[in-house]
Amino acid sequence: MVLHFYELNKLPPLDNEDSGKDLWLKLFKADTEEELTRIEEMGVPIMSEAIMAFRHVAASPELQQAERMRSKARYDEAQALRYAKRDEKFEITKNALGLNLSIDDIIKLTGLTREEIEGLKITS
Repeated sequence: MVLHFYELNKLPPLDNEDSGKDLWLKLFKADTEEELTRIEEMGVPIMSEAIMAFRHVAASPELQQAERMRSKARYDEAQALRYAKRDEKFEITKNALGLNLSIDDIIKLTGLTREEIEGLKITS
């Protein structure tokens, strides 16, 4: 058994349309409907079949729902990380204020604005 790995974003333009490998790589690299149509118009039966199967799967409501759920999960995770980093900065700022560090030093340390630090100073 032999495995070949291709980094699609590093591939040069694929010009050998007689090569089955190049056609499959071109299919996997296709980003737009126009690229898919160009591959389909070459008249290679297996490519047309693969594109038809892709369109069928991509159009299924179950797949669309699963993709929406994955996208929402990625967004939620990014938001959670963002707020966790923000909370960590606020905690560091409170500790720095407790040590009587200057606001300018705290700005350099945390990247927070003067207003944010002043707001924390008032609430602590």
